[in-house]
Amino acid sequence: MSNFGFISIGSHTGYWLKKELDNFSNDKIILIEPVKYNLVELRERTKNLNNIIIEEIAISDKDETVSFYYIKRSSIKKLKKHWASGIGSFDIKHILNHKNKRFQVTNEDIEKTEIRCLSFSSLVKKYDIKKVKKLMMDVEGAEYKILKSINYKEVDINQIIFEKKHFDGLFNEGKKLDEIKDVLTTNGYNINDLDDENIIAIKK
Repeated sequence: MSNFGFISIGSHTGYWLKKELDNFSNDKIILIEPVKYNLVELRERTKNLNNIIIEEIAISDKDETVSFYYIKRSSIKKLKKHWASGIGSFDIKHILNHKNKRFQVTNEDIEKTEIRCLSFSSLVKKYDIKKVKKLMMDVEGAEYKILKSINYKEVDINQIIFEKKHFDGLFNEGKKLDEIKDVLTTNGYNINDLDDENIIAIKK
């Protein structure tokens, strides 16, 4: 039986990571990251920490191997957006639809790989997780599948932070987000906007 302080699913390129690693320095931490060059950086940043587990996988609603798309390392500088390394997706259109005057992404900027996915339940079973203080996810719209698939009676998650802005398509919030809010409320969470892009759900 294992208790974890922090589980993060998704982009680890943000400034927030050091803060979370410091906050949970006395707890077990799992970091999920499917993008290889982000993994290299992540392993370098955490090489002196012995409480970190890094999984080179993606989380979805079932165990499978699927196509995964992300911005090529060589295109990050050209596109001039630091966040480009964090918009990996199971759907190539999700990345291409970010294109605008200041972000001229094309098919040539995108890498495709086959990535192993675990369901959240399989992750829980693998590490015999019973309690999580904080679960954070930024997975470019895949939050819906993950949050819907979690068995909230199987694992006690005190706090969940997730990106809301792509729930119903790129920069769209709608029925899927409403559905997940209902699921979380039913399972005993108070839900509030953390900021314009993220929601925080705290167990009552």
